[in-house]
Amino acid sequence: MTQNAPPGVERNAAPLLHGTEAAALAAVLPSGQWGHGPATDQFEAGIADLIGVDDAVAVSSGTTALHLALRSVGIGPGDDVIVPSLTFCASVQAITWNGASPRFAEIAPNTLAVTPDTVLEALTPQTKAVMPVLYGGRAVDLSPIRDELARRGIQIIEDAAHAFGSRHPDGAMVGADPAVLTCFSHDPIKNLTTGQGGTIVPRSRAEAENLRSLRLFGIVQSKDARAGLTSYEVQGPGMRFGMSQLNAAIGLAQLEHFTEVAALRQHLWCTYQAALDNVDGAHLVDVDVANTVPFNCVVRLDRGRDAIFHYLRERNIGVAVHYPPNHTQPGFSAWHRDLPVTERVAGQILGLPFHPAMTRDSARFAVAALAEAIKATA
Repeated sequence: MTQNAPPGVERNAAPLLHGTEAAALAAVLPSGQWGHGPATDQFEAGIADLIGVDDAVAVSSGTTALHLALRSVGIGPGDDVIVPSLTFCASVQAITWNGASPRFAEIAPNTLAVTPDTVLEALTPQTKAVMPVLYGGRAVDLSPIRDELARRGIQIIEDAAHAFGSRHPDGAMVGADPAVLTCFSHDPIKNLTTGQGGTIVPRSRAEAENLRSLRLFGIVQSKDARAGLTSYEVQGPGMRFGMSQLNAAIGLAQLEHFTEVAALRQHLWCTYQAALDNVDGAHLVDVDVANTVPFNCVVRLDRGRDAIFHYLRERNIGVAVHYPPNHTQPGFSAWHRDLPVTERVAGQILGLPFHPAMTRDSARFAVAALAEAIKATA
């Protein structure tokens, strides 16, 4: 099956380089100032312009973005944060590193995301924030319970690591909601990469200033301002969590081609959708592709997921599982809950090779291999 395989099927995910990233890095290197600098400011401005917001705060990773977002709104010991169990463990670690407790919520099996009903079911008197994870890039609509959350003083902090460039069904960009604090990831395989990095979209100028202070040791003055001073002011807690100019330079080169990459991802996902219509026993997880820049392509299998996974990996098809549920992890055992839907779905999901360097033939080849695996392992 894998003889003469088209390119890309051997990898589950990969960045797409446009040939301008090396020159962008070379332009920054001679300055010798590789921390936060003009390239970082330009990257923040580019992100804000694309989303249609006033500001964006670039940080060292998507996990850092979540950690600082939670910290900035006062989440800490004694607080519960609602989060789906089916997410990368970074979502949960960002909560626990602030001293708060994850309160795991159920998901809808067709989207692998929380719903208004599952969030309401998970609420406790200690709930101070809800962290919907935009699985696969699809927006999560919590509008039916916004008023109730606001009445209880509960913040919404989006883990939009998968969702850069996606939109809500009403056309609004993810990150443009003035009532939601949104966090993106820009690691190597995300929709927009900086090599490593993240972005927080603040809801106000005061929130942006606080986040910038938290990302650089609590110092009030900018780097340029400090260069002309004999002292500086530390106003509170902070660490070195900023995005370097080197990473920002990569991000700026990627931003120039983002529309192209978004279209490639959507077209690839639609190719998978059409091909999977003819495969019995595999059900595509819906990402609302008309509004979404898809991060991955995941199917739920009726049976034999593990056997199918190994069959395909042995034939150099880059399948993966995103993710093992966190409520069953030893490190999070203190917050275990019974989540039957999550546990059932976690044993069914399989991520097919998906990245913008793939062709439509690559997607069709992967689906044919999947169909072969389903029959061979029955």
